[in-house]
Amino acid sequence: MTWADASARRLARSHLTDATATDDPARICADVLGIHAQVMSAAELSIGVRAEALTRTDVRDALWHRRTLVKTRGPRGTVHLVATDDLPMWIGALSAMPRARSPHPEHVRMTEEQTEQVVAAIADAVADAELTVDELTEAIVQRAGPWAGDRVMEAFQDKWPRWRQAESLAANRGALCFGPDRARRTTYTSPRRWLPGFRPAPPDEALSALVRRFLQTYGPATPAQFARWLGAPAGWATTLFGNQSELAQVDFEGESAWINAGDTGTAGDAAPLRLLPYFDSYLIGCHPRAALFSGAAAARALTGGQAGNIPALLIDGRVGGVWHQRRSGRKIAVTVEPLADLSAGQREDLQVQAVRIGQILDGTANLTVGKVDVGAHA
Repeated sequence: MTWADASARRLARSHLTDATATDDPARICADVLGIHAQVMSAAELSIGVRAEALTRTDVRDALWHRRTLVKTRGPRGTVHLVATDDLPMWIGALSAMPRARSPHPEHVRMTEEQTEQVVAAIADAVADAELTVDELTEAIVQRAGPWAGDRVMEAFQDKWPRWRQAESLAANRGALCFGPDRARRTTYTSPRRWLPGFRPAPPDEALSALVRRFLQTYGPATPAQFARWLGAPAGWATTLFGNQSELAQVDFEGESAWINAGDTGTAGDAAPLRLLPYFDSYLIGCHPRAALFSGAAAARALTGGQAGNIPALLIDGRVGGVWHQRRSGRKIAVTVEPLADLSAGQREDLQVQAVRIGQILDGTANLTVGKVDVGAHA
C-alpha cells in the first residue's frame, strides 16, 4: 500500500473528504476515535470542519443537552469528546492499559491504597452531582482524609491537591467525566448520568474493538504507532496486536504495517484543502510523520516531533502550512502561512475554508495569507 492509498482512505474515513456525509457530531467523534478537547474551541472546529453546516452550538447541544457526546479523559490521558455510545469500549480498554510510573516526586505520590481510596471517593462524590474542583476536593477529603487535599502538585504556576494525580485513572475506570461548566468553572460528574445502565465492556473485547477501530481509520499502522496514539507502552501494544486474529500485515512504503484483514480498498476522491485546528485527530493519528509532515512542514508544524501543537493547513493530504485564528467579539482574524505558493484554485478553497471557520465559531472570519507569529500550544 502506498502513501497515496493510505492518505485517501484516512481522509475519507476521517470525514475530511466529503463534508456532506454526516451532520452528527457523535458519528464524527466515533469514526475518528475521539476529538481532543483540551481547548474546547479547537474541538468544536475539529468537528465542524468535517460537516457542511455544524457549528459550535450544535456540538454543545450534543454534549450538554442531547448527551450523545461525553467529555472525559481519552487517549494519552488528555481531555477528549467521545461518542457516548462508545463509552463502554473506551472505559473497558483504558482501564486495562498498564499504568505508567508516577512522574511525581516521592513526597507527592500516593500509595496504591491511597489511590484506590481516592478513586472510590470520587465515584461516590459525583454519583448524583456536578461538582467543581474545589467542591470535589472537599468531598474527597471528607471520604479519604486530609492528606488527599494537600496542595503539593506543581501545575501551571500553581499547586493542585494531591488527589488530582488520580484524576485520569478515575476517568479511565469510569468513575468520573466532565459536567457542564458552572459560571465558567469546570465541573465533574459521573458518566452513568450520561449513559444510564453504563457498564464497561470486558477488557479483551474492548481492546480488540479499539485496535480494529484505530486501524479502520488510521491504518496501515504499527503497534508502536498505536501505542503512541493511545499513550501506552510499545511492548504491550505489540503483544496486543499479536493476540488479534482479524488483522493482516501489508507492505506500507517499504515497511511492515497492520490493517484489518480484508480491508484493502482505497478511496478515489480528490484530497481536499482543510484548516485543521490544534490537536486535530487526523494530525495525531496518521503515520509516518515524515510523510504527513514532509519537507519544510517538519520544522514548521511539528514541535519536538509532536503533532497537533500547531494548527495545520492540509493540502493533498499532507501538511502544507500553518495557521492561527484570533477572535475579537464576532470578528475572527484567520492568518494562514502556506509553505509553498498556492494556485488560484487553492486560494479560492482557502477563502472558503476561512469563511467556514467563522461559521463554525458563530462569527465572521477575515483571511490574511502571511506569516504566523504565534508559537506552539503547550
